[in-house]
Amino acid sequence: MLRLLCVLALAACCLLSIDRAPAAAEEPVVVLVTDPLAAPLSCPCVPGYAQRDYDQLGKHLAKAVGQDVKVYYAESVEGLKKQTKAKPAFIFGKDSVIRHEASAAGLAPAPLASLTGKDGKTTLTGLIVVVDKDPALIAADLTDYTIYFGPAQADEKHVAAVKLLEGLKVAVPAQKETCLSCTAAATTVVDKARQGQKVAGVISSYAQLLLEGCGTIKKGELRVVGETEPVPFVVAFATDAAPAELRDKVQKALLAVGGNPDLCKILESKAGFVAVPAAMAGDEGKKKD
Repeated sequence: MLRLLCVLALAACCLLSIDRAPAAAEEPVVVLVTDPLAAPLSCPCVPGYAQRDYDQLGKHLAKAVGQDVKVYYAESVEGLKKQTKAKPAFIFGKDSVIRHEASAAGLAPAPLASLTGKDGKTTLTGLIVVVDKDPALIAADLTDYTIYFGPAQADEKHVAAVKLLEGLKVAVPAQKETCLSCTAAATTVVDKARQGQKVAGVISSYAQLLLEGCGTIKKGELRVVGETEPVPFVVAFATDAAPAELRDKVQKALLAVGGNPDLCKILESKAGFVAVPAAMAGDEGKKKD
């Protein structure tokens, strides 16, 4: 009888311990950063520039949503797969590139907010450059030049640049010469100009300081002969991996960054994140209106 009572008591203790067992911890919210001005994706060649610390933003978001946030850095959406099998719930990076890459990956990107730069702008432009001693003075002079554009998904270096040149009656071939990076475009222009070729390249406006600061080109070696219309720069996107409630919390937290001077400084931003224009938000923006 005593043995039976002991067995029953032990069973009761086991049941109580099961009932009190802590719930499984939630998986962290996965954030992917592809912003070319993020510190891990850039270099510290220019003091106070291109050293954005998104880890600190991750802590801000974690506090706002009450859940751990894990920040990953990669130059592309595809690059995240080398670090984790988890799908990103949020992506921060160049607007046109994310729309292209995330859509291709089936992540259904929806813009939440735009990051202001040190100048307060949320846009960037494409710069058409030639070597300093080139006879071309303006973009309209490039009628018989070979022009190196950026990849098709980088609006400022491709779509906007083509629009600018065609507006100036500069013929743009259907089969365009392209360079994947601003570094490649700059060095290609310099190298081919030395060979006596008439060449120009398109770089992103944010890259101008870095190319000289990092020693990719000598100071003053390239000269700007044309500038495209502004296009959206760094935008925060939610993907289909983020539930609606989480999206709303993150969006609210992002729009509150402007009231945190320390975080703005860390993100090299004048006013933090601001709402994206309805036209840029597309269908998502129309629903909210």
